Amino acid sequence: MDAFVVKDPEAMARNMAHMVEELGKAASAWVQPRESGERSDHLVGPLTDIIRTLTKLSEYWISDPQRSLQAQTHLFGSFMSLWSNSIRKMSGEEAEDLAESHKADKRFKDDDWRENAFFSFLRQAYWVTADWAEKLAKEAEGLDPHTRHKAEFYVRQLTSALSPSNFILTNPEVYKETVAESGQNLVRGAKMLAEDIQAGHGDLRLRQSDYTKFEVGKNMAMTPGKVIAQDDVCQIIQYAPSTKTVLKRPLLVCPPWINKFYILDLSPEKSFIQWAVDRGHTVFVISWVNPDARHAQKNWEAYGREGISFALDTIEKATGEKAVNAVGYCVGGTLLAAMLALYAKEGDDRIKSATFLTTQVDFEGAGDLKVFADAENIDYIEETMRETGYLEGSKMATAFNMLRSSELIWPFVVSNYLKGKEPMPFDLLYWNSDATRLPAANHSFYLRNCYLENNLSQNRMEMAGGKISLQDVTIPIYNLATREDHIAPARSVFKGCQYFGGDVTYVMAGSGHIAGVVNPPAKKKYQFWSGGKPEGDFDTWLENASEHPGSWWPDWDKWIKKLDRRRVEARKPGGNALNSIEDAPGSFVRERV
Repeated sequence: MDAFVVKDPEAMARNMAHMVEELGKAASAWVQPRESGERSDHLVGPLTDIIRTLTKLSEYWISDPQRSLQAQTHLFGSFMSLWSNSIRKMSGEEAEDLAESHKADKRFKDDDWRENAFFSFLRQAYWVTADWAEKLAKEAEGLDPHTRHKAEFYVRQLTSALSPSNFILTNPEVYKETVAESGQNLVRGAKMLAEDIQAGHGDLRLRQSDYTKFEVGKNMAMTPGKVIAQDDVCQIIQYAPSTKTVLKRPLLVCPPWINKFYILDLSPEKSFIQWAVDRGHTVFVISWVNPDARHAQKNWEAYGREGISFALDTIEKATGEKAVNAVGYCVGGTLLAAMLALYAKEGDDRIKSATFLTTQVDFEGAGDLKVFADAENIDYIEETMRETGYLEGSKMATAFNMLRSSELIWPFVVSNYLKGKEPMPFDLLYWNSDATRLPAANHSFYLRNCYLENNLSQNRMEMAGGKISLQDVTIPIYNLATREDHIAPARSVFKGCQYFGGDVTYVMAGSGHIAGVVNPPAKKKYQFWSGGKPEGDFDTWLENASEHPGSWWPDWDKWIKKLDRRRVEARKPGGNALNSIEDAPGSFVRERV
């Protein structure tokens, strides 16, 4: 117990005073933008939704006395077992660990969570209660499916926030560090908290990486190339060839505008773009603008016309080629799918194949993001966007982080603000923090037509004055999902395959939405599954699929080259028709919010 005993009370008291001083600076950083009118809070909508959802959950269990008694008895019985097990453990006997199923949780990796009787009791009491609460939400059969889904999500957020690992006195690791440093760690943490609120202009911008170690264009997004065209919503980058000959068909990459394109060009060894260039592809990438109030009315179709169509026109000018292979990532893929349906209707056949990376076209099984995309939440989001013409990037980043709050929020809160430790440099988390704003008209269209009404897969989405149908898309498609994706679940992507009118190759990679996609072959990580046609039941398809070690990248390269192997002399960026505007990665991607 020596590690838990304060050795220098005077130093501890002094540091507690310094901590309070730094917390005062943090409070000032939060208050000042609100007093000046720079920042206003819109908490009524989200809080109302949480309260309404959890009230419905409570009403379901309380309304039936028998049901309520069973729930209480279950919790009481679990705590009685925990109490008797704890007494046996304190007596030196072997005792069952009621939280054994959660032993892999990294928040409880310190040995004292198991060896110290007090902290062992806390850990097990937490999991007993958390599992019970989540069970209540999951088994609330009296709620409609969407409300129950929201209840499960909100309960998970609450249990993650209330974990004993998040507090000084109930986290043995933090407690010991605080004693060892006489509270100096808390001073550093409070200082970091004030800095992060200042960096967020009144909102907490939780640092997940050492941002000073990265710079776009210097050690990220380094693949050589030129910006050869730009308009109001994007820049078009063409990358310099690294082979003497290249495939005749150029490759157009349409990334999501919710984040920046360089997730596909993090560093030379992780860059899908560089890898594709080295395999003989003439790669063009759409680099979306970081929008402001001027872009408020740039809607879904504007992004399609001024993004994808503009890119196709640019490719034709730069290379003379009309036939193009296209890649769409996440919402960039959803827009690409919609534009392919529109192009089919209009007779534009320039895109000869499409690759979708973790892309949904059917949103019935869209996962936890649907919590934020019901009618009430969309009304609230639209109201906030009306003030500025866009949704702040931090709002979307927070929503994504909440999908995995026990990994992407609370561990950083503990490490940064309780332990006072600077986060390690991590390129992926640097990119994750490089948020982008979302234009009001585009984002509203996306939320309503995809998440709320599921119009794209049901042939109800309207573009260019008429409805479009994915059945009109008959070109070959390579549709990649990832097994642990929390944004575009593998089942949802699988279901979406059925709505296209042509041949679809479905592949599922290991890991999640980012790591499953950004998986260079040299790393020899994860795996992917491929097999028969994506028809029938997903579980049946997976049971019969073949598992392959390593990256899906070579499989995709073979697939796309089977479609057209013809090669031509390597092309310089812009060709003879377009002059370079600036070096890649361009200026649009460098604007931070």
